[in-house]
Amino acid sequence: MTEAPAFRVWALPGLPEVRPGDDLVKLIAAAATAEGLPGLADGDVLIVTSKIVSKAEGRVAAAPDREAAIDAETVRLVARRGTLRIVENRLGLVMAAAGVDASNTPEGTILLLPEDPDASACALRAGLRDTLGVDVGVVITDTAGRPWRAGLTDMAIGAAGVRVLDDLRGGTDAHGNPLTATVVATADELAAAGDLVKGKAAGLPVAVVRGLPHVVSGSDSEDATGARALIRSGADDMFRLGTSEAVREAVRLRRTVREFTDDPVDPGAVRRAVAAALTAPAPHHTTPWRFVLLESAESRLRLLDAMRDAWIADLRADGRSEESVARRVRRGDVLRSAPYLVVPCLVMDGSHTYPDVRRGTAEREMFVVAMGAGVQNFLVALASERLGSAWVSSTMFCRDVVRDVLGLPAGWDPMGAVAVGRPAGAARERPERDVEAFVTVR
Repeated sequence: MTEAPAFRVWALPGLPEVRPGDDLVKLIAAAATAEGLPGLADGDVLIVTSKIVSKAEGRVAAAPDREAAIDAETVRLVARRGTLRIVENRLGLVMAAAGVDASNTPEGTILLLPEDPDASACALRAGLRDTLGVDVGVVITDTAGRPWRAGLTDMAIGAAGVRVLDDLRGGTDAHGNPLTATVVATADELAAAGDLVKGKAAGLPVAVVRGLPHVVSGSDSEDATGARALIRSGADDMFRLGTSEAVREAVRLRRTVREFTDDPVDPGAVRRAVAAALTAPAPHHTTPWRFVLLESAESRLRLLDAMRDAWIADLRADGRSEESVARRVRRGDVLRSAPYLVVPCLVMDGSHTYPDVRRGTAEREMFVVAMGAGVQNFLVALASERLGSAWVSSTMFCRDVVRDVLGLPAGWDPMGAVAVGRPAGAARERPERDVEAFVTVR
């Protein structure tokens, strides 16, 4: 009869209160080899709460400085509700308060996460190997909540000698079905198992997992990876944007892009952006927006060639030199370089008619403002889809040409063209603007 897989996990009692400068290796080795305990053996995994690592490394601050400490550890605000902040910290971890914690530490103090949890795990592993002659894996843990799930769990923030991810892609399940997306977060599962015996308030910061030698590396090759491999990059994170703060992030991401890759644009993403545009405010409960999507290369070239010819004719009529004409026409290359074009159009359906010019002009201006709001929604939504864009006003100078080439109704006013595509490079840093310089208070 085949023996059923099993493992054992226990907490290490007897660890004293850890203080800055303490030698964690000596403290853990003494606790692990105390009389009545199984000791440590090759293939064991040591689960260590990050708080004792932080204490030993002196990552302690005064409690009144908590908000400043959170600010210093934060690289990106993810969400806020009241005073609670969910942020990405310097380690790339998304956590409440950047992992700055006031629990399990003397009154009047707070704890920051270890400076480099993977390096701390490596040092513990090497120290225990030298002290006890055993080859163990080490996982350093911290507690976090998870999107879409109630409650907290421990997760790995540092690791050494442990296979942090178990990639099963390319294999098959028990029924022979291919596994195409299964990558198991082994280090996180070990962290959670250890927390079941350590607890949150029992004063047991270290646990040992025995019986899973296949997750422990026999060399230092795994140490180079560490728990940082568990952090999903921004490009791969489908849920990076998700709250009111994420709207601000999408607005920040909205940049004018002038160089695009040849990657095709998902028409569904553009339609989702159009749906966002249709939520903009408009006068008289109207819907003054129409979006013409140029999804074929033929339609784009036909429009751009006709617009170029009209523009050249206008510039020559203005008395521009041929050099000046060529230089100005080149400015339209951003539209030619994009794999997708959108022509937003304004319609005045539902507008009011007034006998005097002043009120009639104001009526149209209200609709133009609504058009700008709709296009801004559109551009921001494209940015949230990781699509770059450039809103170019050129179609406004040859509306008859655009309507004729695209077969649009006479009442549709093209309000520029939007180039859409994957940005060819990273955007340059945008300097912060002083909000007060743009504000007048009465």
